[in-house]
Amino acid sequence: MFMGKKSFKRKKGPVQSKKISYDGINFASGLERYMYMALRKAKITALYEGQTFELSESFDFPFESYERCGNGKGDYKNRGNKKILNIKYTPDFVGKGFIIETKGRANESFPLRWKLFKKLITERRLGPLTLYKPQNHKECDETVRLILSKLKD
Repeated sequence: MFMGKKSFKRKKGPVQSKKISYDGINFASGLERYMYMALRKAKITALYEGQTFELSESFDFPFESYERCGNGKGDYKNRGNKKILNIKYTPDFVGKGFIIETKGRANESFPLRWKLFKKLITERRLGPLTLYKPQNHKECDETVRLILSKLKD
């Protein structure tokens, strides 16, 4: 009988959240669904993925650029001389005077996108606006409490 260490496989790449359907809405994660249910219970109106913001416009790149595809696959070749697509951001929930982005574990690009979003709302003077970024159920509940206290004022 072998008594060595148990072998296990490590997951590679980013953690994938489970897609969940509730009330006819397809949520990208259980945390989004929890936030939705908490907002409904508190009778706070917010649209799920109801607004998309353009963080950076598309542009033409007129130079050579030797690289692989964005996913690291394909041949190393000239992928320049073409249109570069815009960068967009769609928050999870948009309500009157607030935006909520539920983030359990952020992917690699999210921190940059979040900073660009903050810059956009500052430069375009889209406020007054309060941003919330709960990362667990407790913080979702605290977000609801904070929104309710602002509504009372």
